[in-house]
Amino acid sequence: MRVIVSAIPDVLFIEPEVFGDDRGYFFESFRQDLMEEHVGRVEFVQDNESKSGYGVLRGLHFQKPPFTQSKLVRVVRGRVLDVAVDVRLGSPWYGRHVYSLLDGERKNMMWVPKGFAHGFLVLSEDAVFSYKCDNYYAPSHDTGIMWNDPALGIDWQLPESVIRVSERDSKQGKFGLADCFPYEEYRQERLYPRTTAHS
Repeated sequence: MRVIVSAIPDVLFIEPEVFGDDRGYFFESFRQDLMEEHVGRVEFVQDNESKSGYGVLRGLHFQKPPFTQSKLVRVVRGRVLDVAVDVRLGSPWYGRHVYSLLDGERKNMMWVPKGFAHGFLVLSEDAVFSYKCDNYYAPSHDTGIMWNDPALGIDWQLPESVIRVSERDSKQGKFGLADCFPYEEYRQERLYPRTTAHS
């Protein structure tokens, strides 16, 4: 696996080596040792999967403390634009975003830590999206920010006229209302201390 640091250093792009022939393919979709080397000690507790059609946008979501989640996301089938927005108050990258084109053929992944709002837009006919979480889903603390808030300046790469969102996501709040993540508490090295072997 190749791990690439994004323009916001806590967000990582992960590119596995895929071995394929006329029988099919094989790749490693997760390695604990790599997570500890590049992030720290992460314990995943829940796996989720969704299927969505072309133009479906899910996001931008996060869970409030104490049920914040980090996610390791990938596409099983199809192609999506995956976006992470830094909502950590006081962060040098506050309000900025990074994105990755996640592709079921490439099997590439993205690490989205706590303190980031996350969303994705389906660019293919449909997409099966899968992700690992290090905290359980808590409906009472599940919230988000408006996907097309002008303050964020996200280019979703599709015309707004073809983008489909849920009723809930159409009523999310503005970016500045996400005020529950102080940067000093949500720096990755504080959330995920390195073990001695990887420090």
